Formats: sequence, C-alpha cells, structure tokens
Amino acid sequence: MNHRESENPAGDSDALRWVDGFTRTLDTKLRIPGTKIRFGADFLLGLIPGAGDAISLGLSGILIATMARHGATPKLVIKMLGNVLLDSLVGSIPILGSVFDLFYKANVRNLDLMREHYQQGKHRGPVWPMLAAIVIAIATMVAGVFWCVGKLFAWMFTGT
Repeated sequence: MNHRESENPAGDSDALRWVDGFTRTLDTKLRIPGTKIRFGADFLLGLIPGAGDAISLGLSGILIATMARHGATPKLVIKMLGNVLLDSLVGSIPILGSVFDLFYKANVRNLDLMREHYQQGKHRGPVWPMLAAIVIAIATMVAGVFWCVGKLFAWMFTGT
C-alpha cells in the first residue's frame, strides 16, 4: 500500500473499490421493474432455504474482512458484524426474511459506515462498551428463550 492509500484508503484502494462494487452486486444491482426497489445476489441467495443464507453470510464476511484489513477500527467491525448478523437472523425466517432482505441491505449499510469512517473520521473509540451491550443483549435473549421454553414445557406437562 502506498502513502496515498494509507491517508485515504476509501478513495484510493483498489480493494476498497472492489468492496464498493461487490456490495452493490450483493444488495442493489437489480431493480424490480416499475418500482424503485433494488435487490441483488443477497436477496436471491436468501430464496435458497438454508444454504442461501449461509452463503450470503460468508460473502458479507469477506467484505468485512477486506475492510478490516484496510484500516477499519474494531468498533467499526463490530457495527458491521451487527448489521450482518441481524440480516442473517431475520433473513432466515421464511417469507419475512426475504421481505426484510429487500429493504435492510446490511452490506450497503456497512459500506456507508466504512465511508463515514474514512471520510468523516467516525466510528472510532473504545469497543468495550459496544461489546458489553451486545453480550448483555444476547444474554437477555437467551434467558428469554429459556424462560419461554420452560413455560412451554410447564404448560405441556402440567397444563398450567
């Protein structure tokens, strides 16, 4: 990487230009005729039960890894992973997930975060508060699932 790339990676790096093009391929390459709704390979992959969402998650991971190799801060990477994980979780729900994929566009959101990072100096600072919030949110969701399963078993076996 030359000196100019290290000053403004988003503007000068071939790898990050690739990220821009690949992101558009995944999220906005095609348009539903007669509408302004855009979609890409991510939406189409999501229509393949099981494997499509896994492939899409892997492709999004490649984008994040490329950005991380080119100077994305840990805080920015965590935000990007959050977008991709939300997209994958909701995307795995039949029908609702496909509709969600049409409008959420995690990869475009991550591209916007990357541009804010490089052009405006945003998304810097300590990552620990964000990680703590994520851990608390996940622990709360897991506890909620266990509580619901417990209630379901109690209802099934005792009728209460």
